[in-house]
Amino acid sequence: MKTIQLSVPEVLLLGSLQTLVGVMRRSQLLLAVKYFELGELSSGQVARMCGLSRPAYLLEAGRLGTVVAELSPDELEAESGHAGSYQK
Repeated sequence: MKTIQLSVPEVLLLGSLQTLVGVMRRSQLLLAVKYFELGELSSGQVARMCGLSRPAYLLEAGRLGTVVAELSPDELEAESGHAGSYQK
């Protein structure tokens, strides 16, 4: 992996009382999520980029509103059918 340097406005540190490390980690996650959304990196690749496990990354991406799995209409219908079979 390569390292890049990123300049950010000081307001990110002042306004939210974040530490520099916190801003760095959040910026890295947000950048990774965008690469995932664009289809340029897989979920495993961005998880490694952020130093997270794949499940942890998928949870974080979901919290940010990123769709982590796209189902075709047929797949969605099949999944909906399974949901009813788990209810008592």
